[in-house]
Amino acid sequence: MAKGLTLVIADLHLSQERPDITAAFLLFLKQKAVHADALYILGDLFEVWIGDDNPSPLLTEVAKALQLLASQSVQLYFCHGNRDFLLGTRFSQRAGFQLLPPATVVDLYGTKTLLMHGDSLCTLDLQYQKFRKWWDQPWWQWLILSTPLWYRQHLARKARRISKADKSAKTAMIMDVTPDEVPKVMMAHAVKHLIHGHTHRPAVHQLELADGSAAYRYVVGDWYQQSSYLEITPAHWQLHFAALPEVDAKVRA
Repeated sequence: MAKGLTLVIADLHLSQERPDITAAFLLFLKQKAVHADALYILGDLFEVWIGDDNPSPLLTEVAKALQLLASQSVQLYFCHGNRDFLLGTRFSQRAGFQLLPPATVVDLYGTKTLLMHGDSLCTLDLQYQKFRKWWDQPWWQWLILSTPLWYRQHLARKARRISKADKSAKTAMIMDVTPDEVPKVMMAHAVKHLIHGHTHRPAVHQLELADGSAAYRYVVGDWYQQSSYLEITPAHWQLHFAALPEVDAKVRA
């Protein structure tokens, strides 16, 4: 029986260094998501992904929690982000969710909606878009995943250092979506509603498409300072936020 509730999240960046975010996510699954028809995860669920063969206890804990949710008649969907683009079918089967294409159109209680991570909309960040085209190639992903686990861990640490330095040197405008790209993508998919993450700037934006019709862009936020999710019912679409649980400072260090 349909429950009349769909939830959308993105950019949790789960890691061993932030047990407070993991605790908030597990609580969200038990208390909120269990009452939904579906949960859509629009990428960057994890801070980094080095392969489905990673034996990390965190991955096991999250997979079990998601599988339990799936067993309670909640449909789970995952769209790759720029941090976990290597996540594959082996983990998706463990977690009980379906992998989605980079851009997916779904029907949300009668509203045709485009779902995506959102990084492809940041077209002004030319350096990132060039890199994105590179790692999106199947042969490149196969090559990386063919290397030993320890080497992938080394690459991940290096990539995180480069990413932090890169962000500090870029303007906010470059890292945000390109205004002209949004209506173009929405027109191409024939939708008037778009949901994405990636920018870490939760908001609801109204815009006008080329045909003069009104459209809406919903941006779900990250979970660094607070949890964030979009709640969709037949009657309303609403962004929600909640404080993260307190954890021992020594654990977070």
